[in-house]
Amino acid sequence: MAKYRKLGKTSDQRKALLRNQVTALIYKGKITTTLARAKEVQKIADGLIALAVKEKDNYETVTVSAKVPVKDKDGKRVKEVVDGKKVTKFETVDKQIKKDLPSRLHARHQMLKVLYPVTEVPATKAGRKKGTKEVDLVAKLFDEYGTKYASRNGGYTRIIKVGQRKGDGAMEVVLELV
Repeated sequence: MAKYRKLGKTSDQRKALLRNQVTALIYKGKITTTLARAKEVQKIADGLIALAVKEKDNYETVTVSAKVPVKDKDGKRVKEVVDGKKVTKFETVDKQIKKDLPSRLHARHQMLKVLYPVTEVPATKAGRKKGTKEVDLVAKLFDEYGTKYASRNGGYTRIIKVGQRKGDGAMEVVLELV
């Protein structure tokens, strides 16, 4: 018996399709696809969530000092004149950051191999680069899903059959996180 389904695609197309669908599932929580694809995506997604559950608390909190620009009431940087030049004014702030321990860092790298980067675009300024932000799906896996599924032993996703697709009769399903 084969270890995976070929899905009628070459290996690079298949890997890209599965990565794309796993990324969409983690980001949105639910996707609609065919049954064969859903079973393959389910294997990958369950593995990523299991990794997040295992490594969710494996970090240490460290205090670091950072230079942050001072901003006025409108959110613009405050400038001051030094030696005849306008220079941005900075202040030093202490921040708490999570420092991954080696096994969590390895898990993070394994997740990044599978997940594509996701950019969130606000609806009001669609088509513009300003206002977009990167979504950290790995942090979402560790913080949100890792704690949510900590008491569960596997079975993080569910397949619900919708019916046959009109064009080719393929079984359509909804794959969602439990």
